[in-house]
Amino acid sequence: MNRRIFLQSAAALASSSVVPAAFAKATPAQELSKSLHLYNIHTGEFVKTTFKQQGQFDSESLSELDHLLRDHRSGESTLISRALFEDIHTLQQLFKPNQAIEIISGYRSPKTNERLRAMGHNVAKRSLHMQGKAVDIRIPGASLKQVRQAALSLKSGGVGYYPKSGFIHLDVGRVRQWGS
Repeated sequence: MNRRIFLQSAAALASSSVVPAAFAKATPAQELSKSLHLYNIHTGEFVKTTFKQQGQFDSESLSELDHLLRDHRSGESTLISRALFEDIHTLQQLFKPNQAIEIISGYRSPKTNERLRAMGHNVAKRSLHMQGKAVDIRIPGASLKQVRQAALSLKSGGVGYYPKSGFIHLDVGRVRQWGS
């Protein structure tokens, strides 16, 4: 069997229901193009876009994603870490490639962050949310414990586990974890 037939067969098997999405290998075309399907629970907005095409980031798609992850309290936005988008993409492919990941919190302005701290919310003083390097997410229909384990396996930053609130925190800071 030649390489092309093998790859076509593997791709067909990976896309069938026989192999769970969590175990499917990405094809070379999937590695060059990456899409996200996100839903901001606070604004009610959906974005489904290909943020990386032919291995290059797409500025228009990134602008859409940056806007979706804006501080929903103030309307302020910032550039969100492209590495964070890559990590979210990886999780989406592992669990629910055709379903929107829910965004609980993306960017938070320093003013919003301080206001939340003053109100007694468990918010870090130097939160990476203020730098566009963190997001709080949940994947409907996926076990929060499994999403946490997958996020930890990325080893690309911090992973916070908030089972009572129903989300995980994902950031591209130093590798660490918290929550039980």
